[in-house]
Amino acid sequence: MTNNYLDAIELETAPDPRFAVIWMHGLGADGSDFVPVVPELGLPPSPGVRFVFPHAPAIPVTCNNGYVMRAWYDILSLGGLNREVDDFGVVRSCDAVRALIARENARGIPSERIVLAGFSQGGAIAYTAGLTHPEKLAGIIALSTYIPSLKLLDDSFSEANRGTPVFAAHGRFDDVVAPQLGERARDALIERQVPVAWHSYDMPHSVCMEEIGDIGTWLRARMSA
Repeated sequence: MTNNYLDAIELETAPDPRFAVIWMHGLGADGSDFVPVVPELGLPPSPGVRFVFPHAPAIPVTCNNGYVMRAWYDILSLGGLNREVDDFGVVRSCDAVRALIARENARGIPSERIVLAGFSQGGAIAYTAGLTHPEKLAGIIALSTYIPSLKLLDDSFSEANRGTPVFAAHGRFDDVVAPQLGERARDALIERQVPVAWHSYDMPHSVCMEEIGDIGTWLRARMSA
């Protein structure tokens, strides 16, 4: 994965985009999942933004009886508020995201104008890849998600991204990733002095229009800074 770019859907809001958003989907979905969100964000015509929606590789997922599906890493077991994950898979996916960041750099968009975003398992990768990336990023969007391994995060924590703003959101009725897991991630960021804006919504494991509007407002602020 580190030598080949992940297949991805790309969408540009204007020619010659100055910003990029790399957005990772959830377990079992694919890159097309969040493409319809882009027109709903209310972004201005300028500056242009390149949205990159990569497809995770198809792998067996242990907690789903080994069923092969698109996943950023294997989940070995689920138990209450605990997730036992394959740390190597998390690292491998973070490396793949770094390759996409490097490609945007090569296409003229520096890291400080790149946002990493993700939903559920994709948000876990956005958290980990973003907060361990050696160059400062514009921001991190973490939706209905958690931090898969605090040890991995702390072992490679990037001082360059300690001050990187994070938009974190969760549904109050989420029965897939418990709200407490999202709150635990939020609190871990606060302990590490990472600026996090926390949002909760009356929804299950999903997204809602109020949340999409708030993401759009947050993105506009990053792009005008």
